[in-house]
Amino acid sequence: MSAVPLAPTWSARTPVGVLALEPVVVDRDADLLHAWVTHPRCASWLMQGASREDVRTAYAAIAADPHHDAWLGRVDGAPAFLAETYDPRHRELVGHWDASPGDVGMHLLVAPPAQGTAPLHGLTSAVMAAVVRFCLDRPGARRVVVEPDERNTAVRAKNRAAGFVEHGPLDLGCKTAVVSTCTPEGFAASALAGVLA
Repeated sequence: MSAVPLAPTWSARTPVGVLALEPVVVDRDADLLHAWVTHPRCASWLMQGASREDVRTAYAAIAADPHHDAWLGRVDGAPAFLAETYDPRHRELVGHWDASPGDVGMHLLVAPPAQGTAPLHGLTSAVMAAVVRFCLDRPGARRVVVEPDERNTAVRAKNRAAGFVEHGPLDLGCKTAVVSTCTPEGFAASALAGVLA
């Protein structure tokens, strides 16, 4: 899979608003991403304790990587989530799982609500549906691949609601993952497919 973006911005209408994805701009977004990836609710991102410079360096490396992309997600224009796409034949699962041409790896982080703000009902489902559709819209995409920690039952349930099929545990060193895949047909038949207008 090429890491070339589809367009500067991709968007979809959902019950919580218009969700849009655009390439992360490291100099613009590093401080915001640092606040998100180091938040206690985002421990699964494995960047707890990272400095601002650590985050800037990590996302600069992604920006330079032809097999990995980072996307800032907005809801009605306001930053609200982070997505990463990658080619699992070259990143993350290399040497652990046999990826196929057309596989698009996906990571997803929904930003913690601002202090004193209630979570937006339905946001996580809308973001999951939009990002899966975004991945499947990439040129040559045949299925989406995720590798959540086996202990993260909430994320695994959300993945299944989006049409992912689990393929069992896999030791990645930093975690025991449950590799899961979603085809266009699986997503279309899923509980979350109807979230997108």
